[in-house]
Amino acid sequence: MGSERFNVNHIQVQMAMVIKLQSLQRDGLPALTYRNLEEYICRNLWADKTPRSLHVAVNDVLSVKAEDIVRFLAKEAAAARGSSLEEFSDVIGGK
Repeated sequence: MGSERFNVNHIQVQMAMVIKLQSLQRDGLPALTYRNLEEYICRNLWADKTPRSLHVAVNDVLSVKAEDIVRFLAKEAAAARGSSLEEFSDVIGGK
């Protein structure tokens, strides 16, 4: 049990994520999905290291701020838009 990691696949972490998701939706992000929150946690919050204790994992999840998620999603959207345009550079011109 000492090497256990508490990631988004852990049932108690998932429960905390649902609670946080509902809070974020109620407080101004009604279109936010569970997947959005999961991606933010995996790619940003725990990109380098997942927590080794449940209380740290749950605290991390419950400490997520709306502005951090919005910033992350905006960067993801911009990156996706940029990469898809590059794929069509031969058609629309450019290098």
